[in-house]
Amino acid sequence: MNQLDTAAVFAAVFAALWVAHTVGDHWVQTSVQSAKKGQHDRNPGQSSRVGRLACTRHVVGLTLTKVLLLGLAGVVLNLPLTVVGVTVGLGLDAASHWWADRRSSLAWLAKVTGKTEFYNLGTGAHPVHPVTAEGKPAAHIGTGAYALDQAFHAFFLFLAALIIAAV
Repeated sequence: MNQLDTAAVFAAVFAALWVAHTVGDHWVQTSVQSAKKGQHDRNPGQSSRVGRLACTRHVVGLTLTKVLLLGLAGVVLNLPLTVVGVTVGLGLDAASHWWADRRSSLAWLAKVTGKTEFYNLGTGAHPVHPVTAEGKPAAHIGTGAYALDQAFHAFFLFLAALIIAAV
């Protein structure tokens, strides 16, 4: 396969993974998974079983969505995908997604990169959080945590698409 062909495969794979990501992260993920995937037990020494299981179920559903849509694109577009490339690419993507969606890890990454204030944007933890005229928290469109979460996932989708196209 020449460089132009590899670039075209990368573009098709990335497009399929991006659509699958948005569908899997927003439509396939259940409300329970979303609410509990970042849960950590408060008692030191105890496991975060409920949170880990919710996050694992979410990532399994998300990854299956990616396999289905990538498979559909592969068949319709006759993409030269390999089992090794897809396995390694989606494996990296799934592991990174699970890590970030446990929430404390992404909050830590925001802290060590100087992004804590942006991470807290749109929440009561932000120094200029949105409030109503009565001083109560106001509704908003999104949060910095969500924006950083999606940017983190997009970076790993990019890496996964590179791996899938090149292997």
